[in-house]
Amino acid sequence: MSQESPEFDGDSAQDVSDFNWDDYLEETGALSVPHHAFKHVDQGLQTGLTPGMKLEVCVRSEADSPYWVANIITTCGQLLLLRYEGYQDDRHADFWCDIMTADLHPLGWSRQHGKTMRAPEGVREKHRGWEALLEKALAEDCGAPASLLELPQHGRDPVELLCAGCYVELQDGVDLDVAWAAEVEENVGGRLKLRLLGTEGLPDTPATLWLFYLNPRLHPPGWAKEHGCTLRPPADLLTLRTEEEWEEVRQRISDLPQDESLTAEFNKDQPAISAHCFKEGMKLEAVDPAAPISIRAATVTKVFNEQYFLVTMDDLCGIEESESGGRSFLCHKDSPRIFPTQWSLKNGLPLSPPPGYQGPDFDWADYLKQCEAEAAPQHCFPTEQCDHSFKVAMKLEAVNPLSPENIHVATVTKVKGQYLWLSLEGLKQPMPELIVHVDSLDIFPVSWCETNGYPLVYPIKPSVEKDKKIAVVQPEKHRTPPKSLSPDTVKQQMASQSETGQGNGKYCCPKIYFNHRCFSGPYLNKGRIAELPQFIGPGNCVLVLKEVLTLLINSAYKPSRVLRELQLDQESRWQGHGETLKAKYKGKSYRATVEIVRTADRVADFCRKTCIKLECCPNLFGPRMVLDRCSENCSVLTKTKYSGVKRRGRKRKRRKQLFVHKKRRSSASVDNTPAGSPQGSGEEEDLDEDDSLSEDSGSELQDDLQDDSEQSFGKSQPTTPSPSPPATPRPTRRRRKPHSPSFSDDENRPPSPKTSKNEPPQKLCLDTSPLEWSVTDVVRFIRTTDCAPLARIFLDQEIDGQALLLLNLPTVQECMDLKLGPAIKLCHHIERVKLAFYQQFAT
Repeated sequence: MSQESPEFDGDSAQDVSDFNWDDYLEETGALSVPHHAFKHVDQGLQTGLTPGMKLEVCVRSEADSPYWVANIITTCGQLLLLRYEGYQDDRHADFWCDIMTADLHPLGWSRQHGKTMRAPEGVREKHRGWEALLEKALAEDCGAPASLLELPQHGRDPVELLCAGCYVELQDGVDLDVAWAAEVEENVGGRLKLRLLGTEGLPDTPATLWLFYLNPRLHPPGWAKEHGCTLRPPADLLTLRTEEEWEEVRQRISDLPQDESLTAEFNKDQPAISAHCFKEGMKLEAVDPAAPISIRAATVTKVFNEQYFLVTMDDLCGIEESESGGRSFLCHKDSPRIFPTQWSLKNGLPLSPPPGYQGPDFDWADYLKQCEAEAAPQHCFPTEQCDHSFKVAMKLEAVNPLSPENIHVATVTKVKGQYLWLSLEGLKQPMPELIVHVDSLDIFPVSWCETNGYPLVYPIKPSVEKDKKIAVVQPEKHRTPPKSLSPDTVKQQMASQSETGQGNGKYCCPKIYFNHRCFSGPYLNKGRIAELPQFIGPGNCVLVLKEVLTLLINSAYKPSRVLRELQLDQESRWQGHGETLKAKYKGKSYRATVEIVRTADRVADFCRKTCIKLECCPNLFGPRMVLDRCSENCSVLTKTKYSGVKRRGRKRKRRKQLFVHKKRRSSASVDNTPAGSPQGSGEEEDLDEDDSLSEDSGSELQDDLQDDSEQSFGKSQPTTPSPSPPATPRPTRRRRKPHSPSFSDDENRPPSPKTSKNEPPQKLCLDTSPLEWSVTDVVRFIRTTDCAPLARIFLDQEIDGQALLLLNLPTVQECMDLKLGPAIKLCHHIERVKLAFYQQFAT
């Protein structure tokens, strides 16, 4: 079956800059599978700290900074909402803290280290005998585990623990008592690329495999010795080395250091394996593990103990067992992929006869009689449950089992009980539908690959359709743009460049880091920058820098505006390499040629000058990683233009229009909505857009407008209307209710050229803590943003301030039934409130 693995043509998948999940779902009219349906993804992001746990925290409001016990109220990633012991149900003094930076310790730590423990002033007022309260709290058995609050696991989720270079032990998929060790080469959101020990320097196949970290075959170093398992490499690798060499590798495995935090993570929440009642020789139905596209007859060939047994796919052709090792798999009572006989018939599904079966149609009664075997009784199998969120036609991302390094866009074509039939898209050769369980570790929510910086195989689009999609006016030279590469091709080229002789050559680009803590300027969205991978590269300079610029363009408030800033001027400043980059904004596509340096010695200067073009901190991205504090001291800046930047004047009238929207409009339009009106923020975004222009004269007029607006923008900062807008829009006066939460913009507001020159820059300020906001206050805030139409949802669902702070992208998508684009925009405003709240009210 492995010989039938589909080929992947570089042009078969849609270009990375063209594919967008939100647009794709809108075009196809499909829904995505809800994020909460993928339990393994959420589990990998949990730090292990749960509501109800107690810990010790430093009370910084007291002069001598004593310690006191606090309860975890809720968690939000690495943020904890804490309440001091003694406040009971009073949430007035609740506060947020960051696991990575806060002074948090397990119960008993202060006394062990001679630190003072004293109740905060508010607790002392409520409880005169607070010492007795402390003793009672320390005696309770609900303290946060020390391993979660101390190095090396301090604030790290399970995915972060399994970093590249660490080791795991891999239990054999057929023999319960055999194991071998592997090194983690890559960790993509908890999906591990493992290289078996002793195969260093060998090709990836069969020396590597991909497994999600929750796979029951994975164990910490030392597990095999502890459980009396034999260390033996897989059978297909035995011939690659001599027995003496394998013995040396065994010794290396035995000497591997044991990681306590890793061991604790693997042993955490292990499900109990219930006893089974299968016997050797029993017949059943099973999904073929070597090709999970069909259901076939199978046999229980070995019973290891009361928990585990071995199932082998039936084959009547007389193939030796050694040749069909991939047809057997280890099972327990609750394992997926096994069914009682007649299950396919009852569910209206085809059952493939075993190879060598004689007869026109497969019949279980005749087959059991022919084999002189009995069917496994119904009570041997778990009760079927259908409680899940998968529905026909929903979209998701799924691993291709025939080439596990590839993850495809997938569609649910059929649902039967807890099993899904998936159609993979982006294949050059069509492949039958895959059969997977709803709890499979090889399926993921939409945008999972994008979130984790991994290439996704996109749906194939006809080349004619692609050519018609964008109307392009090339620069004066009218050069044909270079051929687009698929994400897989880009990844392979970058990898090959770093592995070949060019790895240390002048054309090899170092790692380019995204330092999201640095000032992001007026064009780039700080929240989106923070979601980018930590670095890109190393690899070929042109490939790495093209990927970096593409990510930056997609992280902008207005990608088309950033593309314009980056486009090639008439004079070639770098004598580098011209690359065609694309941008999408409000459903419109743009294209421009951008100059990219080709040699490593120019990379640092290129990154710095590109940052200056975008008016952000010169260290926002580049070959240097900013750890704690930026050398530019950019943290004090707001979204006004970067004070250290002096913009180079441009002669816009001389330059011809470099890119045009695919659907031209007949005339330019300028919005005159007052800056203070509630609708202002939505209309202002179109003022400096090129997409409203159709001819060169229009372009010159628009450029003049932009030059004027840019000059005035450097002196002013856009303001945002109060959560209580006046009944009639007036740009100069605003009224505000005494206790309503008000705010002003800081980090996360796209710039607008329409501002009053007399208004000073304002920072996002909250008059009251969002924890105290009522539903009315939250609705009033939402109505002042560009998500005002969604305010009714907050009112209907009675979301108050505390609930607002707990919202994130998956929750917003699922509970409010929003598409990805509006959900991201709404979460953008929610994150602004969280940031301002954390800065102003968290102590």
